[in-house]
Amino acid sequence: MQIQVHSDNHIEGSARLVNWVSASVADKLERFDEGVTRVVVHLNDENGIKAGAQDKRCQIEARPKGQQPVSVSHKAASLELAVDGAIGKLNNALKHQFGKSRSKRVSAPVPLEGETLEVEGRDALLEADFYDEAPVRAF
Repeated sequence: MQIQVHSDNHIEGSARLVNWVSASVADKLERFDEGVTRVVVHLNDENGIKAGAQDKRCQIEARPKGQQPVSVSHKAASLELAVDGAIGKLNNALKHQFGKSRSKRVSAPVPLEGETLEVEGRDALLEADFYDEAPVRAF
C-alpha cells in the first residue's frame, strides 16, 4: 500500500509529520494492505492562523483494488485527533466495503478430510454401480 501525505499552506509539511501520518495509517490499516493500492492523506487548517475549535481537518482517500475510491474526513481541535478520527472512519468504511464484496461471493461447501457431502435422495449403491459399469474413455 502506497501512502501519500499532503498539507495546505497553514500546516508545516515536515518529514517528521509525513513519517508520523504514514506510520499511523500503515499501522491501523495493515489488515487491508493487500486490498488497497494507495492511500492519500490531505491535512488542512481551515481557519488559517486564527485559532478555533474543530479547525483541523484530515481527509483520507483509499483506493481499493478493482473498486471505487473510498473517502472520509474528520475535523478536530488538533491535527493528531483529526488524523486518528479519519483513520478510524476509514477503517470502518473499508471493513464495510470489503465485507460487502466478500458476502457477494458464493462458495461451495468443502468436505473435511474423510467426510462426504450427502445429497438428499442420492443412492450410494446406484452411484457405485454406475461408475463400475461406465466405460473408460481414453483421450
